Amino acid sequence: MRMKFATRGKPISVVEVTNVSKHGFWLWLGERERFVAFEHFPWFRDASIGQLWNVELLHAHHLYWPDLDVDVAVDSIDHPERFPLVSQARPKRTQPPRQKPARG
Repeated sequence: MRMKFATRGKPISVVEVTNVSKHGFWLWLGERERFVAFEHFPWFRDASIGQLWNVELLHAHHLYWPDLDVDVAVDSIDHPERFPLVSQARPKRTQPPRQKPARG
C-alpha cells in the first residue's frame, strides 16, 4: 500500500525581505536576491521593518506593499536607470503668496 501525502498549509512565499540596511533592503524573489536601494525607491526609506516585510507578489513581474500602498515593477528594481523618478506634481505652498504693499 502506498502512502499519499496531503498538502498542508500555505506554500512558501516566493518573495521575502531578507535583510535591511541604511541604504536599502534585499528581496528574495524567485531564484535570486535583488537589492532595493532607497536612493531609487525613496518611499521605502521611512517604512518600518514590518511594513517592508509585508510584500506580495501580485504576478510574476509586479510587487505590492499593502501597508504602504506601493506597487513596484520587478523590472524597475533590476534596471532603475530605465525608470527615473519624475513627478509632475507641484509642491504645495506652505505660506500664502506675498502681497504688494498698498500705494498711497
